[in-house]
Amino acid sequence: MEKAEGARALVTTATGKFYSNGLDLDWLFAHADRAHDYAASVHALLARTLTLPVITVAALQGHTFAAGAMFSLAHDFRVMREDRGYWCLPEADIHIPFTPGMSALIQARLTPQTAHEAMTTARRYGGRDALAAGIVDRAVPEGAVRETALEIAGALTSKASATLGTIKTRMYGPAVEALRDKDIPLSFGG
Repeated sequence: MEKAEGARALVTTATGKFYSNGLDLDWLFAHADRAHDYAASVHALLARTLTLPVITVAALQGHTFAAGAMFSLAHDFRVMREDRGYWCLPEADIHIPFTPGMSALIQARLTPQTAHEAMTTARRYGGRDALAAGIVDRAVPEGAVRETALEIAGALTSKASATLGTIKTRMYGPAVEALRDKDIPLSFGG
């Protein structure tokens, strides 16, 4: 994708009830000795998506929680189903603090008021509420989620370039730096 020439974009999609439920916590707790490497790989994915030299659109047809919600924020645009499914950062409820990189990403992509509410209350935003809060760019009927995401991406394929990647890297510099920092403090259940 990054080395391809010409007009291009990236749309991420899923099927079923969930876009992404986030990290595999069962695996993570069973492999605590590998938690740092796991977190580093998640951070790398978030940073890479945030700075891709193409327009990125997340098509959120279902529940989008925790690291899945953060992954959606790493995209340039988000389209969510208006009538079902939730976008949520449940970390306050599950007692897993955000890493500095995750906090920086959320705060870079949401207004201060929305970031505060989403991060501290674990509010579940339906499609219309997510649109009103500026979490998503469009809230549409179920059958139009993927089509709308493709329309947004298709209209902006000509923007793909190293310049776009540089713009995003500089625009989100502090978040990118925090996501690429190898010193990741982890704590669970606190």
